[in-house]
Amino acid sequence: MKILFIGDVVGSPGREMIDEFLPQLKQKHQPDLVIVNGENAASGRGITKKIYDQLLSAGADVITMGNHTWDNRDLFNFIDHANQLVRPINYPKATPGKGIRFIQAGSAEVAVVNALGRTFMNPVDDPFPLLKQAINEARRQTPFVFVDFHAEATSEKQAAGWYLDGKASAVVGTHTHVQTSDNRILPKGTAYLSDVGMTGPYDAILGMEKEAVLKRFTTALPARFEVPKDGRKILSACLIELDRKSGMAKSIDRILINEDHPFEV
Repeated sequence: MKILFIGDVVGSPGREMIDEFLPQLKQKHQPDLVIVNGENAASGRGITKKIYDQLLSAGADVITMGNHTWDNRDLFNFIDHANQLVRPINYPKATPGKGIRFIQAGSAEVAVVNALGRTFMNPVDDPFPLLKQAINEARRQTPFVFVDFHAEATSEKQAAGWYLDGKASAVVGTHTHVQTSDNRILPKGTAYLSDVGMTGPYDAILGMEKEAVLKRFTTALPARFEVPKDGRKILSACLIELDRKSGMAKSIDRILINEDHPFEV
């Protein structure tokens, strides 16, 4: 079982990278399932129905979200019918959408879970017991459980990895937009990566126009962050291979595509 996970798609540059390289990545690696984090896909703020459909048409099987889930109000118009979209599981119970989806991948199902960290983030429910409960229930149905842990603090992401070692097939971090180099398989078989990185503008700061971010840092004055439309682009991802019987990880490899790391067929 191979899972290709592509990190935070930021604005139109990120969507363009998906359109250009996802078909090539699928041809090269032959994944059984493609997961894309799309919480920044609409100009860096949330997702729309049109973009949701575009990502699926480009080759994604399921879309995960994060702390920007509700930034674009169009989501409220379609989330109840978006069976391939997963919002964080630790929003309050009355929140629309689902925090876990069972997605068909060939002859098997993969449970895809999304969760928000709490350190340096807006208040949400404790993700740890909710993740443990969801994964225990999911494993009664399938051995394949993927967790997108959307969090700011590396320590909280690592804690989630160790907490779920031997329970989840993979725990991969999103949100900080910079790919880390700590991909590994934990002792009980869970694939782990602190942050898969972002897909979008390369000559930017976390996907936003660098001039506005620099103004904020150098003057402490408010500045509106926008996604640059032009310039070089980057795609960040990871490829995870799981054992067909146990659901535990056999390998996790990082993928980075930009001008400094061109795509190799």
